[in-house]
Amino acid sequence: MKIAAIDIGSNAARLLINEVKINNRKPEFIKLNLLRIPLRLGMDVFTIGKIGTEREKMVIDSMKIFSDLMRIYKVDHYRACATSAMRDAANGNEIIRQVKETSGINIEIISGDEEATLIYENHVAEGLDKEFAYLYIDVGGGSTELTFYENGKMVYERSFNIGTIRLLNNLVTMDNWKEMKDEIKKNIVSKKPIVAIGSGGNINKVFSMSKTKDGKPMSLSHLKKVYKEFNELSVSERMTRYSLREDRADVLVHALNIFNNVMTWADINRIFVPKISVADGLIQNIYSQLQHKK
Repeated sequence: MKIAAIDIGSNAARLLINEVKINNRKPEFIKLNLLRIPLRLGMDVFTIGKIGTEREKMVIDSMKIFSDLMRIYKVDHYRACATSAMRDAANGNEIIRQVKETSGINIEIISGDEEATLIYENHVAEGLDKEFAYLYIDVGGGSTELTFYENGKMVYERSFNIGTIRLLNNLVTMDNWKEMKDEIKKNIVSKKPIVAIGSGGNINKVFSMSKTKDGKPMSLSHLKKVYKEFNELSVSERMTRYSLREDRADVLVHALNIFNNVMTWADINRIFVPKISVADGLIQNIYSQLQHKK
């Protein structure tokens, strides 16, 4: 069985195609393709309230490519979800209608809380050491999703309108930060030591740059050191020194700012980066729904 997930975020759109095979009665998810297109919808939506003509065409063209790829791979089931930017766009529903007409893809706009719940579909809590509590931090272009696990169960989830594209455009207020800080201080509390689990393209990039071994955590002190280094460089200097694309170099420093603040306020000093995403959660969600129907 082949399953595809389309995640249309505020910074980029991703198509993930997995093949599911059963090994010893357990599903094994094999990645066949992952395509990322930096649409940067939030650059329009968070400043003018809608998706502009140029990016509207990019969305429609991208979905045609995604549709063609799903057909080439003979995908059996898919789900396409749009998050913060499409939620806030005045013309979001109109673009969704055009996508359906031109590529046949049905796009769902999901809430921030639904986005956080999809993280749970990754079965993050399974197999985690019960001696610790875990805060899952997913940083996107338009929002940050926090999901807190204790004793293997999700006990808190919340979406905040603090994201890298919003920060890039100076659209996050002190009140936004205070709300997040207060929520963390109130809800991310445990008698057990808390560790973080990070997701999103930016933290994955920082992890790969750190040369940390898979399965090992990065320290908060390392994130703060990288943030300081990046913050002192221009976007072009970051691109040259670290071999980054422009659409990564300009937002990475803002992602680090979010991770540093969240971890500091939650009194967390270590973060694991297992390379899981909303798209992975969508794949798991589709598969579990199909099994439930059986």
